[in-house]
Amino acid sequence: MEISSIVRLNVGGMLFATTIDTLTQRDTESMLAVMFSGRHRLHMDPSMGAVFIDRDGTHFRHILNWLRDEVVPTMEIATYQELLREAEYYQLTGLIDSIAPLLCKKDEDDNTKAEMTRRDVIKCLQFAKVRLRGVNLSGQNLSKLDLSSVDLSHSCLINTFFSRANLKQADFSGVEANGANFHSANLYSCQFIGAVMQGAVLAGAVLQSANLQDACLIDSSFCNADLRSAHLQNANLSNANLSEANLEQANLKGAKLNGANLRGANLQRAYLRDVDLRDTILEGAYFNGANLQGASR
Repeated sequence: MEISSIVRLNVGGMLFATTIDTLTQRDTESMLAVMFSGRHRLHMDPSMGAVFIDRDGTHFRHILNWLRDEVVPTMEIATYQELLREAEYYQLTGLIDSIAPLLCKKDEDDNTKAEMTRRDVIKCLQFAKVRLRGVNLSGQNLSKLDLSSVDLSHSCLINTFFSRANLKQADFSGVEANGANFHSANLYSCQFIGAVMQGAVLAGAVLQSANLQDACLIDSSFCNADLRSAHLQNANLSNANLSEANLEQANLKGAKLNGANLRGANLQRAYLRDVDLRDTILEGAYFNGANLQGASR
């Protein structure tokens, strides 16, 4: 479809006007850049003469402003978390990296509820085996730390920041981690059994062979995450963003995927037996060799 240099966007019912250059030049690998590269057919809303994007438009003006001048507005931490999820959805890696330090600073400034600070955790790492079972670390900045094999089971990790941390084989069983940020973290073979992680950010994380059985992952972001051979039996992935995620040989038996975004995901040889996929976005997903016996599509 031929489009002019000026484009109107309908994002969840909110109208915006911008240019093709704005959408494509700042972050050439983003979802928006790909959409408006001229290689893809766009969904038009004829009543408004606008390209339709099925997404809440509340923070889209901030997305456009960042694409225009790379400025991130001053916000409350909860709003930063919301903007971060939008950046993950649109795959704007530059904006993600811009928000991360701001979240870190705010987490460091607000230690009123946590039992331990980042410094306390670093002191604990001097011991051969670290056990932080049941500790309240809500809002702490634990990014880039080596926390491999740490026992954090049943801890409170609400809005805790683990971006780019090494958490290989750590135990997060039964944690309360709503809004926690694991962006690009190493979570290889971690245990998340029964974890409550609604709205968590795990985009770009390595979750190969991780056990997320029975976890609550509603509204979480896993875009571009490595979930090869992960255990997701009976996990609640409602409205989760799994776009471009690698789920090869993952076990999704009994998982709830209503409203989940699996656009472009690799589900080759995945176990999807009896899974309901009727309300799941599957555009461009790969299912070669997947077990879909009894699955509803």
